[in-house]
Amino acid sequence: MTGPLANPSYGGSAVSRSFRDTLRNAVRFWEPRRLAYNLALGALVAGWVVVTWPHFRNALTRETWPLLLALVALANAAYCTAYLVDLPLQQSEFREGWRRRRWWLWLAGTMFALLLAQYWIGDEIYPFVR
Repeated sequence: MTGPLANPSYGGSAVSRSFRDTLRNAVRFWEPRRLAYNLALGALVAGWVVVTWPHFRNALTRETWPLLLALVALANAAYCTAYLVDLPLQQSEFREGWRRRRWWLWLAGTMFALLLAQYWIGDEIYPFVR
């Protein structure tokens, strides 16, 4: 057999191993930083609650915890979108430069998440808490 299919480098094992290495590298970069991302968002929420404590006192009930957990899950799902940028760039010719600079994506994403959380709490949640 001739052509690209005859070349073992085009076979499934070489490609999947390469993707596995790329995925492993992405997980090693992004997952330790997830803790800092969650801590930053948690600090923002805690700051809102502490500064406006009398206002939020009645909102922290057993019934609101599932909603809070749902927002935490959505924030972590949003964090996973970094993989949509990271994985293709690691597979591209810009791989080495991207690996050195991808912390910028983490920083921009975390700042965007903080901005979005600030807006969400201040404009959507705070006015409706009684």
